[in-house]
Amino acid sequence: MRSKMLTAGLVLALTAALGGAAPADARPGGRPKLADPHPCPGQPGFTCSTLTVPLDHTGRVPGTLALPVATADNADAPKGVLLFLTGGPGQGGVGTITRIAKQRLPEVAKNYRIVMLDQRGTGPSGAVRCPGLQAEVGSSDIATPSASAVQECARILGDTAPLYSTDQSVADFDRLRQALGVPKMVVDGVSYGSFTAARYAIAHPHNVSKVILDSVLPHHATASASLYLTGLTAEARVLREACAVAPACGYDPAEDLAWVVRHRGTADGVRIFDTIVSYEFADPTYRNPAAGDIIGALHEARGGAPARLDGLLAAYQPGGDDPAGFSSGLHAATLCADSRFPWGSAATPLALRRPLLSLTSRTLPESATWPYTTGVATQQGFIQTCLPWPAERPASNPAGPLPDVPVLLLNGDRDLSTPLEWAREEAAQAPQGKLVIVPGESHSIQNRERGHAGRDAVISFLLST
Repeated sequence: MRSKMLTAGLVLALTAALGGAAPADARPGGRPKLADPHPCPGQPGFTCSTLTVPLDHTGRVPGTLALPVATADNADAPKGVLLFLTGGPGQGGVGTITRIAKQRLPEVAKNYRIVMLDQRGTGPSGAVRCPGLQAEVGSSDIATPSASAVQECARILGDTAPLYSTDQSVADFDRLRQALGVPKMVVDGVSYGSFTAARYAIAHPHNVSKVILDSVLPHHATASASLYLTGLTAEARVLREACAVAPACGYDPAEDLAWVVRHRGTADGVRIFDTIVSYEFADPTYRNPAAGDIIGALHEARGGAPARLDGLLAAYQPGGDDPAGFSSGLHAATLCADSRFPWGSAATPLALRRPLLSLTSRTLPESATWPYTTGVATQQGFIQTCLPWPAERPASNPAGPLPDVPVLLLNGDRDLSTPLEWAREEAAQAPQGKLVIVPGESHSIQNRERGHAGRDAVISFLLST
């Protein structure tokens, strides 16, 4: 068991130790290339290859990483390259290129060469593997892990943990652009991919022609975001709007939620928050009886009949996801490097974090978290994962605007993973930004929208001059 748990850390440590003689294409000044091109297994029309990148683009730590890349075979596409970035952080990309290019965006794929990659620490060959976190929280942002699972993951990664920040991934993306031999590309990101797409555009403004931000996470990290305050308070708006659709509920679901959370306590409050955010992927109406009708379940629980709500909490219990599909270890390493917290950044000593978090907890007004509580805000996964994470060099946190290039922002008005309020915030930072709100839809428009309005907006944006 111990040898399996330490595999990822040992491999990275050995890679770094032997990395003094990195191949020329992986050195910071070397010319990158895509190696070993071959047809992508089970994905006709796409070529898979490997991009070798520095383990640490700053040069402080030697070594390399091999990132799987998938490229569409239409290398002469009339409108050039579109780099499509997946979310998480923790999701790979190579295995989903057929779904994105052929099933969801075929009109785009006729005009652009779509490229996807398994970002560092993700995918079948490169996933960071932290067994405790994987078992406890899986792909959930919100579920609260144990401190022991977090500490186990930090031990597995050791000194390599800061090398999974978005700064390093952004540098990987530009190595990929160079390997593709293009001066500019469209960058299209979903969820956390919108964060990396925006960060890439800010870091390399002359190398992007257009940017798409789908289900938007603002590029400037704040303590409010790590507390998930916008997501907590957005639930009142979303549930009320869903309840107002004919035939109207006739009651206030936000009041029901607030009552249930306060009567069941903080631990169940976090579970309810996690369940509602997960539930949106199955039922963006939040009222479909076939999916469990989360709004009705909350109303029944307030009325003294909690069975349906308890069934939903059990059905959406997090944990156990395959790390090849979603790495919870990578998720933790990236968020803890990138985010800003009530205690500051990743550099804040552990001894200071809990007192500063307690101070924030005492000063937050009820309106900052309602219909939830301050306890839910401070006990959910973003905070409780990074609270015991070892102090390290933090990632950058640019506060300036996006570059002056065309930017399309997409968000469902029922999205609770990345609520519409965040998209409005980011749109204000885009000089050429256009926000398209997709009514009745939840998270990940390009990948999961039931209709076509959002994708039509993408097609129009990309095919225009």
